Amino acid sequence: MSDNESITPANSSAIIDTICLNIYQTILEIQEKRPELLKEKYRHVLWNAPRHQASFLEKLRIGLNQTKKQPTLLSNVQKFLHILLTPEYFESPSFGKLMQKISASIQHLVEDNNFASTVPSTALEDSATIVQGIAILLLDAENLQLDSKTEKFLAEVCSYPLQIKIAFANWRTMGKKDVELHRRGYELIHVPAGKDSADVKMATVGSSIFVHYPTAREVFVCSSDKVLTHLCNTLQTHGLTVYSVCKQGDKIRVLNNNNGHSQTHSLIPKPEIPSLEEFIRQLQEIITNQQKIQQNHWVKLSKLSQLYKKKYNLSLSEVVGGHFSGKRARDIFLEYPTQFVTHQPLEQSEIYITVFNQPPSDETAVVEHSAQPTEVTVKDTTSFKIKSKADLELSIVEIVKSLTAQSPGSYIDISRVGSAFKQQHGQTIKETIRRLELKTKYVNLLESCSALKIQQQGKVHTVAIVDSTIDNEQWIITSP
Repeated sequence: MSDNESITPANSSAIIDTICLNIYQTILEIQEKRPELLKEKYRHVLWNAPRHQASFLEKLRIGLNQTKKQPTLLSNVQKFLHILLTPEYFESPSFGKLMQKISASIQHLVEDNNFASTVPSTALEDSATIVQGIAILLLDAENLQLDSKTEKFLAEVCSYPLQIKIAFANWRTMGKKDVELHRRGYELIHVPAGKDSADVKMATVGSSIFVHYPTAREVFVCSSDKVLTHLCNTLQTHGLTVYSVCKQGDKIRVLNNNNGHSQTHSLIPKPEIPSLEEFIRQLQEIITNQQKIQQNHWVKLSKLSQLYKKKYNLSLSEVVGGHFSGKRARDIFLEYPTQFVTHQPLEQSEIYITVFNQPPSDETAVVEHSAQPTEVTVKDTTSFKIKSKADLELSIVEIVKSLTAQSPGSYIDISRVGSAFKQQHGQTIKETIRRLELKTKYVNLLESCSALKIQQQGKVHTVAIVDSTIDNEQWIITSP
């Protein structure tokens, strides 16, 4: 096939689809594991949403389908990646692996002996290098245990495919560990019993590894014993990238001896995201326990987040994000007004949480500082039947006054007013407006009430009492 020969129409569509899918999967992995590699404007795009997926793949497919010649296909892929990703990405192992996949896809179009002349060397320089090199793992099995998940993590750290794995130990004392490692593709080297026997043998074999495997480019030296530092230095002097792998507590630490860059891998599996019902129960339990400890019904959101993380090894943001895309941790408490009460004394102060079925009282509240709330009790008006606009305004004003009792005249988010209203009356303000056929919107209703004043900050509306000293009988209700 000549340099000018085009991709055949029969193969072109399938090849382009494969390349597009590889690029899309790479973007998803980067956003999940290393979002800082995405340019700022693309970091918060919901790439896994169906509409974004369809749009991304379609635009990429159209762009690459304009490439009629094989020599320019890889170059165009790299140009597209430069639009989305920072320069640091192109020095990462992920980039090399992606280019390797794409090169493999292109190779299906031609015979191996023609491929080098089909794609220019400038476009394939990085990926060709990766294909020619390998990574090697040396394991002191007496000193360090690696499970398959940790091994997969190490494979993602290196830039070259991890193809050779060698484990050293006195296998007579290792139970069935040799059977497991052999099943996972390790070469097993037996050493006699004795202190540091595995380390010594590993240093001996490792120091000449580049002779037995001339395509080796990277080596993992896996042992928590520092006597292998000399081996690491020897391998580096022969131009290999050396990673020291050791166990620190419940983590595996990987140190790139060439540049000092360190990465960690947790040996504790990440727990599953609980269901919403279970999550609410967990939060209620933590709040109730903390109330008993601190003798105060109000619990800081920051403290609650800390306690939840410690107990369940998950952050509130991770759980909330798993159920409500784009929501913040604090939003879960507004989503469930029948279970929780929130209070923020001042706009810039901390948020406090309590469970709704245990309203705070003056007797049990302990003030930590002047901004902490001691009591916020929404007046119970469930027996009050709303039959008119005036009744609705009266109920809303009472709620606002109750929620701002600790800081009269302060503004609160109208969503909090709506949550308290629904708790009292069993329906939302919007539903009540429709039932009364008022032909107005929630915000407009608040603006029309002379006892209230409204502010807007971005998309958020806040409300306050015009004069908190005026009694209900004195303020004027605008009736229809």
